[in-house]
Amino acid sequence: MQTLTRRRAVGAVAALTSVALVGACSAGSSSGEAEGARTDVVVGLTGEPTNLDFTTTSGSAIPQLLMNNVYEGLVTIDQEGAVQPQLAESWEVNADRTVYTFMLHDGVTFSDGSPFTADDVVASIERVQEDWTLSLKSKMDVVAKAEATSDTEVAVTLRRPSNAWLFDMGTSVGAMFPDDLSADLATEAVGTGPYTVEEVAPGEHITLAARDDYWGAAPAITDVTVRYFADANAQANAVRAGEIDMAYNLQTPDLLAGLEQNEELQVIDGTSTGEVLLALNNAEPPFDDLQVRRAIMYAIDRQAVLDTAWAGHGELIGSMVPPTDPYYQDLTDAYPYDPDKARELLEEAGAEDLSITFDVPTRPYAEAVAQVVVSQLQDVGIDAKIVPAEFPAVWLDKVFTKHDYQMSVILHTEARDLLTIFGDPDYYIGYDNPRLTEVAQQADRGSPDEYVAGMQQVARMIVDDAASNPLFLFPNTVVADARLTGIAANATTESMDLTGLRWSDG
Repeated sequence: MQTLTRRRAVGAVAALTSVALVGACSAGSSSGEAEGARTDVVVGLTGEPTNLDFTTTSGSAIPQLLMNNVYEGLVTIDQEGAVQPQLAESWEVNADRTVYTFMLHDGVTFSDGSPFTADDVVASIERVQEDWTLSLKSKMDVVAKAEATSDTEVAVTLRRPSNAWLFDMGTSVGAMFPDDLSADLATEAVGTGPYTVEEVAPGEHITLAARDDYWGAAPAITDVTVRYFADANAQANAVRAGEIDMAYNLQTPDLLAGLEQNEELQVIDGTSTGEVLLALNNAEPPFDDLQVRRAIMYAIDRQAVLDTAWAGHGELIGSMVPPTDPYYQDLTDAYPYDPDKARELLEEAGAEDLSITFDVPTRPYAEAVAQVVVSQLQDVGIDAKIVPAEFPAVWLDKVFTKHDYQMSVILHTEARDLLTIFGDPDYYIGYDNPRLTEVAQQADRGSPDEYVAGMQQVARMIVDDAASNPLFLFPNTVVADARLTGIAANATTESMDLTGLRWSDG
């Protein structure tokens, strides 16, 4: 049994495949142990998918479970945030960077037995453009057309050069589906990945089973049970008791010290693309007033929020751009904690003794953050009333879909989502800045250096407008049985990749 370790998920660890939270009964007593290395694993999470369709259902829980495990794309994003081949074994780009020609692996099949061909690629891209209902579909707007030039070759023509598009193809919008898809995606997942969805027990668990006919290297783990816990304390207790093999994205920082002392466990601190955002509805009073939004920025001591609500785990970033993105810049000093400045701005805006409603999703990080934020706002004369919103159902309907809120707090986990959140005035934030869209498009079509400079300008514009308050970058903490290997805790996209897990012989 290896000694408990706590480490950052970088270097060699980052090269491994990312893992998920495990939760199930009798995880450590599988009959496989008596015969040799175990081939099952139990993962525990606290955010349950409402269904299996991430093309029409918002939230990260569905692609977290299914991407790379059940669904695959032409490319995938590795633990360093780099684009790597997946269903495409290679690709070429023409001189003006508007035509990508992908050479596909031969002999790939979907879980329903149908062959994967270039026609499926064309249909999948067009399905994003025509049938997806999520704002993420805008990532495919740059595509003018996709054409199958043979069964194993497809040419994708862009309307203009794009620095972002190939990376986006490694996220959920790049998932490949059969061209003649007839399945109800809410209840049935049909992908090319190494696993299929075996069973869905709402409120309890989802099981995955390894495919015998998978086109690539077979995973060492053939049976995965993903259990969903009502809260993070139950999840932590389960991994401590050995009822689950791994807890992914563990959200109980106050309990980590005790888990670190357990020699049968390993604790890994990975990075993520998840920003905890104090969301302000720019389209509604009082946050349609720039002075009020800036007052909120100065009123919040983000370091105190991180230290008090999350025991210092995480990282201050100052904008919705994590350090793994090429255009990251440190903007943490843009709004230093200054309650006197906040009061001054509120007075100038005629918003003294302001009362607001604070819709808080029922998630551990959100509830912990909300208590600190409310206290800090009270210090500058703002009365923020917490209204619990059951997550995901109530929060997604009320805040995200209907925009019926003033302030909320939410963890945005999608990779490179800056423009998704702030580039669309119809998004729930309600931020409307036509100049931002113009700068972003110029950056995307420019050289790589122009892309970085342009996107840094976009981030600064959003911060200058105090569109919302990025509180901190969420850590991706994994606690697992010390014998479980193949764990890569860096969450570089929304995917929780289980395909590299295996049990050591020791």
